[in-house]
Amino acid sequence: MNLIDNPDQAKRLARAILSDVAMYNKEKVENGIKNDTIFDLLKEELEEGRQHFLSRVSADIDPEVIYGTAVVDVLIKRAGKIESSIW
Repeated sequence: MNLIDNPDQAKRLARAILSDVAMYNKEKVENGIKNDTIFDLLKEELEEGRQHFLSRVSADIDPEVIYGTAVVDVLIKRAGKIESSIW
């Protein structure tokens, strides 16, 4: 399998992976945002998603930054309507 070397395609993949993490872990996301523990609660899921992403994307396009940005965009920003002390 060829690695993704297009940044836009990599961003779409990262967002899709994280959308799945959010969708299958709604309660953890909500509790994590409310209690400022989202990264602790989703540690395994985020790492599994990260490893999958890294296995599909070329290192030449800085995949860690792309995945990290997607974490913020998909998990954190979308949860902005959840009441929390972190806002």
